[in-house]
Amino acid sequence: METLKFKTNIKCGGCIATVTPFLDKIASISNWEVDTSSADKILTIQGNETLNTAEIKSSLADAGYVAEEI
Repeated sequence: METLKFKTNIKCGGCIATVTPFLDKIASISNWEVDTSSADKILTIQGNETLNTAEIKSSLADAGYVAEEI
């Protein structure tokens, strides 16, 4: 299982609700969570070896959010 971490501008429960359908449609993601208490609002994604950083960033952009891989 691979883990990716992103610095985001996902700052609250409402933001999480907005991005949920976008991240849930990516088949290679098995689990994800956002640490909204962190200053960098860290999105942690776990999934199989086909996780695609560009696809994740694009899906978040479609939802109106920015992600920077860390």
